[in-house]
Amino acid sequence: MTVPLLLASNRGPVSYAEDGRGGLVARRGGGGLVSAVAGATASGAALWVCAALSAADRLAASAASGKVLPGVEMLDIDPVTFDRAYNGVANATLWFVSHLLYDTPTAPVFDARTRREWAAYRAYGDAFAEALARSAGPRAAVLVQDYHLALTPRQLRERRPDLRIGHFSHTPWAPPEYFCLLPDDVAREVLLGMLGADAIGFHSPRWADAFGRCCVEVLGASWSPADGVTFEERTTRVSVHPLGIDADELRACVARPDVQGRLPLLRELVGDRQLLLRIDRTELSKNIVRGLEAYRELLETRPQWRRRVVHLAFAYPSRHDLPEYRAYTGAVQRVAREVNEQFAESGWLPVHLEVSDDYPRSLAAFTLADVLLVNPLRDGMNLVAKEGPVLSDRGVSLVLSRQAGAADELGADAHLVNPYDVTQTAEALHEALSTPAPLRSERSERLAKAATALPPTAWLAAQIAALPPA
Repeated sequence: MTVPLLLASNRGPVSYAEDGRGGLVARRGGGGLVSAVAGATASGAALWVCAALSAADRLAASAASGKVLPGVEMLDIDPVTFDRAYNGVANATLWFVSHLLYDTPTAPVFDARTRREWAAYRAYGDAFAEALARSAGPRAAVLVQDYHLALTPRQLRERRPDLRIGHFSHTPWAPPEYFCLLPDDVAREVLLGMLGADAIGFHSPRWADAFGRCCVEVLGASWSPADGVTFEERTTRVSVHPLGIDADELRACVARPDVQGRLPLLRELVGDRQLLLRIDRTELSKNIVRGLEAYRELLETRPQWRRRVVHLAFAYPSRHDLPEYRAYTGAVQRVAREVNEQFAESGWLPVHLEVSDDYPRSLAAFTLADVLLVNPLRDGMNLVAKEGPVLSDRGVSLVLSRQAGAADELGADAHLVNPYDVTQTAEALHEALSTPAPLRSERSERLAKAATALPPTAWLAAQIAALPPA
């Protein structure tokens, strides 16, 4: 059976876990992508091709010959190939390049091991291309998502030149001088892989422009925002589609008993103080340590805020297969502990750091926040910055890194900061906490309106509309 719309991404709409009785239990994923596509996959109008990410996923995929749910095909890729492609290339190389994370005096180092990992990354993308080519109907629309599958558009086009192919990058894109840290042949292959698409999408004009300039520098292509990238007499359209929030769905989630049940404990913890909130994975790019240092500087330089503010820092573990992430989690815990040791008083703990993932608790905390701190070093978009104003009960002040894609839409009503400047961030926290309630509410309403301008279904439709006509 072939379908007219296909989506490809590393992570799918469902994951599996062992139920303790020898069976498996399915868990629906969250996020805008799932919301946008779930209905179409369930009805058979679309197919979502994803990878088995865990041993339980592989068991489920094997038992169901990949068809784990209606409209979902889960690929059981060899675990060694998966590890080298996912951890070695996608997360330890391409992610580091796109977010400018390398400590360049010592990294990266490209050697024989890197080449083995790159071969696995190529094979990983090829497995997706094969599955998509097999299932796509004539002139079908295929939307390939993110840096895990940068090579897939070209690999798919070689098999099925009739298809209308889009690629969307959820990360930032590095400027040419940083992108060219990659080996020359690898940099070229990444760009050519993506240019196999008819249309390429980004969250921000900044990331689209950086991609275009990389094509000029590395390939000798021509580039303009109006015309796209032209290389070897073929033009790929480059568009900007900033993903927004489905406000109705998010508010429905907050109304659930598991979310409402978290509120009494949170209210007791905050008391009559203002709540400074952050919600992140312990991801290197999220800049949690500098955020904690800015809070420390706020309490040092503005002692009037002592006992009058509580900082809830939800920092959920991420990518602990990589040593850099384990070390970063330890640094987050150390600085939070130091702030508490320096300032805690009877009845007041300045920082409450939570590292256990609890999505209902995060949603509940959004409703109570007075100030939301989102200070990534770089971020393709950052939906936390959009979720906070949508869910705030009485209006929230947003302290936002200007290096987040969300700053394009939210910057006018946020307190924008240089994410490397701890002192500036501390001053922005003071200004946000000091904002009068009526002004805070007005700004929060405008932030919420901007955050919902392109909800997931419209965002997906915009990607399809950017493709050539069927």
